[in-house]
Amino acid sequence: MYKPYKHLFEPIQINSLEVKNRIAYPSLALFYSYDRKLNDRYYAYFSEIAAGGAGIVTVGPVGVDWIGSGIFALSLDNDEAVPSFEKLAGKIRENGASPWVQLFHAGAYSTPILINNETPIAPSAVYSKYSKTTPREMTREDIRTVQQSFCDAAARAREAGFEGVEIIGSAGYLICQFLSPLKNLREDEYGGSFENRTRFPAELIAKMRERLGPDFPIGIRMAGNDFVQESTTDAEVPEIAKVYEKSGVDIINVTGGWHESKVPQLPMQLPRTGYSYLARNVKDVVSVPVIASNRITTPDDAEAVLRSNSADMVNLGRVLLADHDWPKKTLEGREKEIRPCVACSQGCTDALFSGQPVYCISNPRTGLELERIVEPAPNPKDVMIVGAGVAGLEAAVTATRRGHRVSLYEKSGSIGGQIPIAAAPPHKKEFLEYIRYYTAMLDKYDINLFLNKEMDVEKIRKKNPNALIVAQGAEPVTPPIEGINDPSVVSSWDVLRDDPPLGREVAVIGGGSVGLEAAHYIASKGTITPETLYFLFAYQAEPVERLRELMFKGSSNVTVFEMLPKAGGDVGKSTKWVLMGGLDMHDVTVNTSARVISVKDGTVTFDHDGTTKEQKFDHVVIAAGSQSKNDLVTALTDAGIEFEAVGDCVKPGKIDNAIHNGFLAAAKI
Repeated sequence: MYKPYKHLFEPIQINSLEVKNRIAYPSLALFYSYDRKLNDRYYAYFSEIAAGGAGIVTVGPVGVDWIGSGIFALSLDNDEAVPSFEKLAGKIRENGASPWVQLFHAGAYSTPILINNETPIAPSAVYSKYSKTTPREMTREDIRTVQQSFCDAAARAREAGFEGVEIIGSAGYLICQFLSPLKNLREDEYGGSFENRTRFPAELIAKMRERLGPDFPIGIRMAGNDFVQESTTDAEVPEIAKVYEKSGVDIINVTGGWHESKVPQLPMQLPRTGYSYLARNVKDVVSVPVIASNRITTPDDAEAVLRSNSADMVNLGRVLLADHDWPKKTLEGREKEIRPCVACSQGCTDALFSGQPVYCISNPRTGLELERIVEPAPNPKDVMIVGAGVAGLEAAVTATRRGHRVSLYEKSGSIGGQIPIAAAPPHKKEFLEYIRYYTAMLDKYDINLFLNKEMDVEKIRKKNPNALIVAQGAEPVTPPIEGINDPSVVSSWDVLRDDPPLGREVAVIGGGSVGLEAAHYIASKGTITPETLYFLFAYQAEPVERLRELMFKGSSNVTVFEMLPKAGGDVGKSTKWVLMGGLDMHDVTVNTSARVISVKDGTVTFDHDGTTKEQKFDHVVIAAGSQSKNDLVTALTDAGIEFEAVGDCVKPGKIDNAIHNGFLAAAKI
């Protein structure tokens, strides 16, 4: 056993079930089918997750009826579903993990379009900001029917060979709605007092326990704090947890808040292990095991949560999307080889919000385990790769794994391409994990890396590789604006990469993702660090309002100019509100429908709704997007040399395009 993580790999007893370690893969919606049924894509995905070494693998969310889950969720609401779930449970068990099912009912969060435009049901007819509809208040008969549906689905899960069931009581779904004084306005025995608001889940757990018997493990996933004003807070959560334990649960899985919360739950803004205090809040008052959730990223993070006695197990959700083998690599002392989850939410949460299958920007195989198989090359070749950004790095690693002899050339003195630029804005340092990962993989596979080596056609001819991949990357666009060469003008790339001193008044031209991130970065310059905030708060050196001012008032006032009616059009749905909120906290002004005409002598002249205006600045930062850097691509094409171009030199895009295309190019050689 690898000693630094001895607590992580200790077995744990959950009722009659012994689980081999303290790692749980939680329920995550995947959208790998749109007919509520399992298929080969699910079987392959869960087989690899289980083989990666997690102790518990939870399938879900799995609907208990139609009205509460709709077309996108898997379902166990009928006996015909049992054989396919039996097959899945077998695959998970065969690959070394304990198979569990999470049973799901969304309540007011059911979106009408997903339930054939029927009206959702909930404790009370309170409008839902999440589903944008007003549900029908549940009758007592509805309550009994839903409880029965949960019990029936649990019995089917047990029949299918699953070793535990989890009830979802988190994220703002049905049970949360019963608990919340904001959503539960009932005047009968299911509303009003604490006892009444906890009656629905208490009855449900008791009925499920009676149905499944004393030995079968039952868990519940609960919100550690709704993080919604006037709803349940972490002050009430311990008492709710006591009700759950008394009613018959064997394990409590503690996560963060509701989907409609204005407190980030998953992205980089949430510090690693940031919600483990919510798990400890529950663990302090119950005797059953407790699972901690949200942004537990590294083996050190996970072990620290267990060592601090904040929880008995840890959930690794999106972390296992990024690397299915995280547990196995950790157990074997190969934690440097773990492919990173950078908490970007692009392939997981953004995909879900768009109704698309989940993937991972870091892992080209996630969700495509059947199609994207890394197989040994039948005829190993000498492969040259030009450019050591993430596209070139992924191509180099994948090609080497297939047995090719790879040489990687980079014109600069370091690997990573634009990663340091992407990692510069506040809360974005997770992107640097790509450099950590690829450095480890270059070392593991002893890949020939040549830094400060700019390649051209003649040098490539001389090397004469059997296969050539070009990953030149991109460069910033210089827009045709009068005064663009003025000394006050600087590129956003230079700002994010080199951190030059900037004046008191700073303009950012361009309100796309790069412009907004650059504005956030500039506005945060001069603010106090988290460590300083901790020190000043601990010693009550400054009043709270002064501390807040020091947190958000930097050395520059920032104004963004965006020619489109809305800024941030290329920012993901699940994180745009977080970014815009950060800009608001730092008092960044965002001018939309503002077309910049001139930036001469630091004066920005712009057209706003047909009116020409001027504003003076100390510095003007250009963030007008990027363009492919393809001079080598052009030269190779003209020379008739065969090659594969990948990444931004083909078309500027996000990190997932680069990593995935690098993988696919290497897989074809």
